[in-house]
Amino acid sequence: MPVVVDIDVMMARRKMSVGELAERIGITPTNLAVLKNGRAKAVRFTTLDALCEALECQPGDILRWEP
Repeated sequence: MPVVVDIDVMMARRKMSVGELAERIGITPTNLAVLKNGRAKAVRFTTLDALCEALECQPGDILRWEP
């Protein structure tokens, strides 16, 4: 998949666990793991917004495109 998800990188920089981040953004840890591991087919803008707010980052910090 050419879109790479770097949520785990930002979580490590913020010293945040999957459970803590999932609680902050209002999704289950399982759904966050699916997104974090690149298995999700889509992400809602509301979820992306919540991720960026919780991780204090920009969308480009957690999503990138690789050819």
